[in-house]
Amino acid sequence: MKKLIPLALAALGTAMPAMAQTQQEQPAAKPADKVMPQVTISGGRQDDMTERRNSTAGKQIFGREELDRNGDSNIGDVLKRLPGVTLGGRAGRGGEVRMRGLGNGYTQVLVNGERPPAGFSMESLSPDQVERIEVMRGPVAEHSTRAIAGTINIVLRDGYQMHDLVVKASDRLEQGRHSPELTLTAPGKSGALSYTLSASLSYGRQHDSALVHNMETDALGGLLKEQFLDSDSAGNAKGLHLAPRFSYKFENGDTLNFQTFLMRQKTSGDAQTNLAQPVGSQPPEYNFARQSTGGDVTFLRGFGNWVHRLQGASKLDVKFGFGFGKRDSDSLRYQYDSQGALLDRFTDTDDTRDKSVNTGGKYTSPLGAGHLLAAGWELEASHREQVRVSLDKDGKSQFADSGDNLTADTRRAALFAQDEWEITPQWSAYAGARWEGIRTTSDRSAASVSNTSKVFSPLLHAVWKIPGYEKDQVRASLTKSYKSPNVQDLIAAPYLSRLNSATSPDRTGNPNLKPELATGLDLAYEHYLGRSGIVSVSGFVRDIDNLIRRDLSQQQTDLGLRWVSSPANIGHARTSGVELEAKFALSELMDNAPQIDFRSNYSRFWSNVDGIPGPDNRLDQQAKQTANLGMDYRWKDIPLTLGASYNWTPAIRTRTSDQQIVESSRKRVLDMYALWRFDGRTQIRISANNLLADDATGYTLVNANGIASQAATLNPTYTQWSVRLETKF
Repeated sequence: MKKLIPLALAALGTAMPAMAQTQQEQPAAKPADKVMPQVTISGGRQDDMTERRNSTAGKQIFGREELDRNGDSNIGDVLKRLPGVTLGGRAGRGGEVRMRGLGNGYTQVLVNGERPPAGFSMESLSPDQVERIEVMRGPVAEHSTRAIAGTINIVLRDGYQMHDLVVKASDRLEQGRHSPELTLTAPGKSGALSYTLSASLSYGRQHDSALVHNMETDALGGLLKEQFLDSDSAGNAKGLHLAPRFSYKFENGDTLNFQTFLMRQKTSGDAQTNLAQPVGSQPPEYNFARQSTGGDVTFLRGFGNWVHRLQGASKLDVKFGFGFGKRDSDSLRYQYDSQGALLDRFTDTDDTRDKSVNTGGKYTSPLGAGHLLAAGWELEASHREQVRVSLDKDGKSQFADSGDNLTADTRRAALFAQDEWEITPQWSAYAGARWEGIRTTSDRSAASVSNTSKVFSPLLHAVWKIPGYEKDQVRASLTKSYKSPNVQDLIAAPYLSRLNSATSPDRTGNPNLKPELATGLDLAYEHYLGRSGIVSVSGFVRDIDNLIRRDLSQQQTDLGLRWVSSPANIGHARTSGVELEAKFALSELMDNAPQIDFRSNYSRFWSNVDGIPGPDNRLDQQAKQTANLGMDYRWKDIPLTLGASYNWTPAIRTRTSDQQIVESSRKRVLDMYALWRFDGRTQIRISANNLLADDATGYTLVNANGIASQAATLNPTYTQWSVRLETKF
């Protein structure tokens, strides 16, 4: 860790000579220097760094250069290298996207500015289907403010920026298992209609294993129970992704855009578990288990908007969309004793259907000198139907609502207004406000559940360009944001743990949850280097009320006395942090320097939850630190580029309550690639991901009722090798 901080500081020091020279550069751009007419004619947009620099509300842009850099197979692998972004779960297996170390839904993920359908995963989205990624650390009024940690907006590929048919064929190799993928992107134009057809077909195979050591001890340290579980699983997934986009320009200048995203995936797998219990007053539930699973998932989401030009520079942008999700899964599990006799058989099926429709709009207009006013609305309705059946070998239901229909309806409405004001050439400000209301209702077992939340979020952002240093600026933001309970936390059907214990409880929902409310302050200093370089230092504070945590207790159920985990609002928390970023091309800072691009970022986080004794009473799963280092080297004499990136997150220890402590091991991920360009149209990329292949370990301790329950887990990770051939026609 001590080596990372000097590296970041050295990057900052590199910028100082460039700062000293800025006084000799041209003054701030005059009206004659503007290139807006060119942008309008060509249909282009500002480059990534220029757009970031000119945005009043802090926004980082990562375009095709970053998306293509390492030949990643999914968007999750791209996100893990971005400043302040981490992934939960094991290396090489993806996981929940997190900003500022905050998991559990604090980070808002959007696709084309809209929330994706339920069950959507970053691992299902190929980088070839994405035009750019926008990372916003503070909320803005035109997007939902359900973004306490920040917002990641994934913009799917636009057609107007492409001119060639692109074909990519790749194969990933892990533990001798091949996972091929074929991607096709075809742009076209017919009169006023332009379109892009993007599709990918994949077949993935993987193998996993896990070791679990469970222990229960009394108050004197006497061993009451000890178990060893050795699990092994293998499976495959077949996937088809389609993302066509259409754009039609009318004679009056209006534009109609429509884009769909379709994902179809079928999975199957087999697993087996050996359970040994050398100590225990009662025999284990089983000694050997064998399980087969299957799944069929389809997601369809449509996005559309109509842009109508009004008098002057005013315009009306009306959005519309729909979503459909179908998830069918089944599991058949056999449990045997030590002699191989069948003890029980469990059949689990889950059929879930999600439907949604939404509309919205935004009116924008210049208002006075330097003002750009925007106001709009959003309406969304969604409906879920779920049928879960869980039966043992005698046909007995495993929970009270097994086989019943669970229906849930969510209605969301929002109004917003914002004003971007260029006060002077040095000062820009943004003032916005958003009201959002969400109502969730559900019927299950003749009982109705209703939950309503309403949140008003005022938002302020400001940028000051330092006089005499046109490449330096300071940002500040004061915002209100929130995190609403998801449908699963409100009305979830019970999830049963086969080896129920304090460290492996059943999970249920809580219909009385309130949204978490956060007040946030952000400050940042940015210095821009060359065409695409930046050095920045930023800090933030989030003050959170109505914090949601899962409460652990023993409850009497249809299956007897069991440990159950359910979410609850527990009170107040605060988190803060400092984030450093340095990104630059060496050739732009030094004469005759090699073509080397550097990328680095380091983050340090603090948090405290009231009502839970310390130490380690942190927000759930938040690491204290995280860092990324990366480098790309392009040879001058041969068409070869080499690159590497390193992601580091230290071990995390969190006291989640006065009863429970949870730990997870450090994560070190080293990725490398080599890119050979045969010509301007064909290239081949060879990548190696997770070269260190560290084991992922975890530990949970629960002290309750005079018994200490412990669970230690070990999950191996594996190196993935991949090769990708890309050609344009």
